[in-house]
Amino acid sequence: MSKKKKIGYAVAVLAVLAGIGASGRLWMVMDSSRSAVADDKVKLADFHSDDRAAIKRGEYVMRLADCAACHQTDFSGGYKIDTPFGALLTSNITPDKQTGIGNMTERDFFNAVRQGRGNHGFLYPAMPYTAYSKISDDEMHDLWAWISTQPAVSREIDENAGMNFPYNIRLAMAGWNMLFFDNRGFEIDSARSEQWNRGKYLVDGPAHCSVCHTARNLLGGEVSDGYLQGGSLGDWYAPDITPNPHAGIGKWRDENVADYLRSGSNGESVAAGPMAEAVEHSTQYFTDDDLQAIATYLRGVPASKTAPAQGYAQDPQRQQRAALSYEVNCSACHGLQGEGIKGMVPAFAGNNAMQHDPTNMIHAMLRGARAPHTEQRQTAAGMPAFDWKMDDQQIAEVLNYVRNSWGNQGQQVTAQQVTTLREHTGAGDKLKTPDAR
Repeated sequence: MSKKKKIGYAVAVLAVLAGIGASGRLWMVMDSSRSAVADDKVKLADFHSDDRAAIKRGEYVMRLADCAACHQTDFSGGYKIDTPFGALLTSNITPDKQTGIGNMTERDFFNAVRQGRGNHGFLYPAMPYTAYSKISDDEMHDLWAWISTQPAVSREIDENAGMNFPYNIRLAMAGWNMLFFDNRGFEIDSARSEQWNRGKYLVDGPAHCSVCHTARNLLGGEVSDGYLQGGSLGDWYAPDITPNPHAGIGKWRDENVADYLRSGSNGESVAAGPMAEAVEHSTQYFTDDDLQAIATYLRGVPASKTAPAQGYAQDPQRQQRAALSYEVNCSACHGLQGEGIKGMVPAFAGNNAMQHDPTNMIHAMLRGARAPHTEQRQTAAGMPAFDWKMDDQQIAEVLNYVRNSWGNQGQQVTAQQVTTLREHTGAGDKLKTPDAR
């Protein structure tokens, strides 16, 4: 056989093997045999569970999965999620036949939640089926029982009307799933404790922590070596929650983790933005045992290798101007020495969480922020917006002062960073003083 023919033969063999491998991978991500445990005859609109224990457990699963934060408190959807590929509107998941999921059977429901296949085809991973795939059969049965008791709401949602071409073609998600979707249930690690396994199940499954706290690649897949090390949410940033003492939660005790998830505050950090929504709708309802399990697991994952932040030496004149601005605008709540107000307003002094990515601090300065309303913290503290009062340079100077005072070290925040986020968040411009004539 000639050398040319040998090369051609080898290429053909490799192509066949690649095709077999791709077909096998596609079969794996499309396999829905796990859902065979669910009923495939009765539609949701025709089913109303009378199993009170299952309904109660199902409500808890709903809290674990934070369904209300995205699907609204009446579960009729319409919540806007901005992605790098366009805007999504969350779906109506009430038992309404025309506009909700009333025509789904329990098996359809299992496939939607755990495999990302809904009424209109493949779902986008903004609906975290990539994590929900870990939810157990028992908890899925309970969730189905609970959702059957919810009122049907007629609300038509055009879910991907805001998605840019070609990302609005749902069939393309089959290829995305082949690359990034792990279609497997939760696997217990017998070498670990029951508490650790419960924590991992919650973090990787219904609570879907990595969906926000892990960086994503250009196609929207989670970066495998960045697990829980922080990720961009567009206008917000989900910080590192590994045991890194400089950038993560390495200095938190188990009770600090539990307090933060239960109340939205632990003396150092106060939840805001999407995390405030998660605490308000979801984590405040977790049992003490589940909160402890999450703390146990998080404090045992590999710590990120993020080094301590490097400080920025601000120009003395700008620093003096920023210090005065801080005293006038910020010190009433955050304290003259950055001490904050325990349980309500985060302390700045020695706060590792604010010394790295400045996105959340810029966002809070521009648009304001609100802490979650929880059973533990009935009075949810709020921060006013300063977009109308400060220009981009003034905001950057205040943040540079805060991030480099009281023992803090943070890299420079630039006026351009503030400008960019002002545009992305739709914040207003600083008010201009009318010319006196």
